[in-house]
Amino acid sequence: MRRIRRIAAAALVAALATTGLTACGDDDGGEGADATSLKLWHYEGANSAMGVAWDRAIEIFKQEHPNVTVTFERKAFEQVQQNAGMIINSAEGPDVMEYNKGNATAGLLSAQGLLTDLTDEATRRGWDKALSPSLQTTARYDDKGVMGSGKWFGVPNYGEYVMVYYNKDLFAKHGVTVPTTLDQLTAAMDTLVAKGVTPLGTAGAEYPAGQLFYQLALAKADRAFVDNYQLYKNPVDFHADPLKYGADTFAEWVRKGYVAKDSASAKAEDMGTAFIAGKTPMIVSGSWWFGRFKSEIKFNWDTFLFPGNTLNAGSSGNLWVVPANSKAKSLAYDFIDITMRPEIQALIGNNGGVPVAADATKISDPKDRKLIEDFNRISSSDGLAFYPDWPVPGYYDVLVAGFQGLINQSKTPDQVLDAIAKPYADGVAEIKRG
Repeated sequence: MRRIRRIAAAALVAALATTGLTACGDDDGGEGADATSLKLWHYEGANSAMGVAWDRAIEIFKQEHPNVTVTFERKAFEQVQQNAGMIINSAEGPDVMEYNKGNATAGLLSAQGLLTDLTDEATRRGWDKALSPSLQTTARYDDKGVMGSGKWFGVPNYGEYVMVYYNKDLFAKHGVTVPTTLDQLTAAMDTLVAKGVTPLGTAGAEYPAGQLFYQLALAKADRAFVDNYQLYKNPVDFHADPLKYGADTFAEWVRKGYVAKDSASAKAEDMGTAFIAGKTPMIVSGSWWFGRFKSEIKFNWDTFLFPGNTLNAGSSGNLWVVPANSKAKSLAYDFIDITMRPEIQALIGNNGGVPVAADATKISDPKDRKLIEDFNRISSSDGLAFYPDWPVPGYYDVLVAGFQGLINQSKTPDQVLDAIAKPYADGVAEIKRG
């Protein structure tokens, strides 16, 4: 799912380094106010929450700009991710496009001068008021491409976060209630283990295991840790809490049978389909599963926030960015602004997505409304902590290998922390060198 997509960041780094691309910019230095065409790209499925909402946004744009021809192209994620620098710097590139957030993606392109500075538009159009500080983190990048400060280079209009999905029927069958603290969660899992049931599905071969580790670490973390780990404010000690707590607790959960040892080789799809089939009481994963679960699950299910945490893995969704050489920047800004309107935000919410600026009372389905209310609760309290693989390019593979070792018990927590500490430190040093 979405976390896997970051693997291509290293390829993008290499591509940019090899081609030495620089942005051409508008030939006339203007914003393309007289443009009569807009080329728009994104990679969301037609039936996804974002695809449905953005199709409507295109319709509204056409109604409000009757003399403008809109050319929409749905691209494969990998096509954009691996060749973004070359694509958007060419004459064939779009005027506005969806692009992945984070230092290794949007941040890298911004540092290369390939994206338009949207700071003035964010202020003029009120995007800076509509997005919470946590959501703005992924929209803003400094001159080295590090997120969290500096100029606006993208605008997110949906969010995502990690939560606990649970099978209400299995909970009722085994006499388990929804936990509100970590101690209650472990007690619930002890009850399930005692009845011969593995409580928690995960996937060691892809992102879910790393996110479970991160949720456990965040149980003992504060915003200062997130700023240090994600934004390099201060050095991070991997052998101290909260990371030590995360690794130690993960290993303990494996030993206690909360997590199946054979899940070391499982992929995210395996975890998801097992939950859909009613085989797993709980999974810890992201809101990107929500729409699919709504359409495919036949039993009673629901969600709850990771018990006791004030910080949770999550962020804005991907960004609308405007390439630096777009000839229709004013039109691009108008389109982005439409996606922030209440009508479009409600469409995202009513189709299983997580809008960033929606009125939850306008969301008709109770499950959808709860999904959005929980996200708003996290976002409004500055509780989005991003994702564990974000800090440096290539870190996703490092984390996957490390937590496979914890699940199959081939490595101790200290060995895993050693294995993930060095690539992190090396990557941060490289980024700081610019």
